[in-house]
Amino acid sequence: GKRKRLNSSVLHDSDESEDSDIIVRKVFAKRHCIINEDESSQEQQPDKTCPTENVSTNRKQKLVAKLNALARQRASRTSSASENWEDTSSETEIEEEPFCNLTPTEESKTDSDSLKDFIVDDEEEEGDDDDDTEQVKTEKKQQEEINTSNSELLAYYIPQLSRCSPYVHFKRIVKAFLINAIDDTFLNSLYDGTRQKKYAQDMLLSLHYLDDRFVQPRLDNLISRSRWKDRYKERVDCYPNVRIILKNPTNKFCHACGLNRYCKFNVLLSGKLYDSRTLEADEFMSDDKQVLKVGVVCANRTRVYHNLKHFKYKLYVDCSSITKLDGVEDEPVKDTVERLFSHLEDTGWIQERYNDLENYMNDADDFQEEK
Repeated sequence: GKRKRLNSSVLHDSDESEDSDIIVRKVFAKRHCIINEDESSQEQQPDKTCPTENVSTNRKQKLVAKLNALARQRASRTSSASENWEDTSSETEIEEEPFCNLTPTEESKTDSDSLKDFIVDDEEEEGDDDDDTEQVKTEKKQQEEINTSNSELLAYYIPQLSRCSPYVHFKRIVKAFLINAIDDTFLNSLYDGTRQKKYAQDMLLSLHYLDDRFVQPRLDNLISRSRWKDRYKERVDCYPNVRIILKNPTNKFCHACGLNRYCKFNVLLSGKLYDSRTLEADEFMSDDKQVLKVGVVCANRTRVYHNLKHFKYKLYVDCSSITKLDGVEDEPVKDTVERLFSHLEDTGWIQERYNDLENYMNDADDFQEEK
């Protein structure tokens, strides 16, 4: 017979014979149904999302909107920014949600750090500005000390890099010429390295400064922009005296550039050949002269080139003349040089000769290219 079992459900199959029909009896009892959450959620609610995800998304959007509003308040720096921020920050602390799966400690630290970036008090701003100015001043002082120490080290180990004004170099050269006018071996001992004292090394440095920085670059510039023949340049280099005389113009080839020009200037070259370092004159063919016919441009270039080329030799000749006219005998060389140098400096003679050198350099710099 059929009996109902309240505690379980029975499925009975009668397999007494192969041909017998399958009889299924179902008895339903009160028991909890076990449901697979994944399968049931996919089958029964395919279009519905988890309500917790909707809530967290809305809160994220609210937090982003509030942060954007705080950024605008930070940029505008209005006076009411601090008051508005207190309200918004309190709400944010209550409703904030993490953007990713973080532990509660990490979440609180991240939010507090992000909020600190937007909160700036006026007193803290003023303090930061003062600190910045003090820091800048400190850095400047440190940089100046470093530069000073570096320059001192360079000047000590590499004397050629020591800095001084061109006029100081010029005064050293005048003093060296005065010494050599009395002792004609002084310049030679400077260049061959015999004298190693500091004053001698400073004078040698100044002599190189005059040649390598003032004179030679401008001479090379004048020659590179001209059509001068090498023979004409050698003649101008060898003769320390020059006279440019205006004559009747004649149509002929210029002795300087070799071009057909209306040559109306005679260049008269004379003087003794001398050594470019020791400035010692050569007595061989001391009365030799050269007369050359040149055009206007070559005549002007010759004047500018010759003044700068032979300036040092003429300065030495003037210093020698001053020592010869002194007339004081039986005096140490050092005392004589100091006395003459002080006199030349007091009378302005050194400054005048330095002005002449500057004028010659300016003429060389301003000389136009040959057309």
